[in-house]
Amino acid sequence: MVQRSIVPSLFPPPGYAHTAVVEPGTRLVFLAGGVPLDADGKLVGPGDGPAQARQVLANLEEALRHAGSTLADVVASTVYVVSPEPGPLSEVWDVVNASGLADGPHTSTLLGVACLGYTGQLVEITVTAVVREDAAVEG
Repeated sequence: MVQRSIVPSLFPPPGYAHTAVVEPGTRLVFLAGGVPLDADGKLVGPGDGPAQARQVLANLEEALRHAGSTLADVVASTVYVVSPEPGPLSEVWDVVNASGLADGPHTSTLLGVACLGYTGQLVEITVTAVVREDAAVEG
């Protein structure tokens, strides 16, 4: 269904794959950017990128479950971190890499950005995942 690979002639990536090939006919789910809001819409972890990353991943995991998928089924992600410096990006990447997203591994891009949509938001992650063949998508 998915073939992930590290290209031997390229640098060894830290926790992600260079390529992910999805077979034709495979169902995919495209998630809107996961944000660090709790179920009541309140920002989690003000000023704390790793805490926000954990909330974002928890939210993505719930949305993926709803669609019949899991973090391990993610084939691509983009991780946005508000920061002009690489240190906070690395802190957030450590959280992403420790999550189920690293099980793939998936293809990923990590970006530092000037701002995100919610006041105080430091992290947003978008993902594309394979929907499991036996999955029933919830209403």
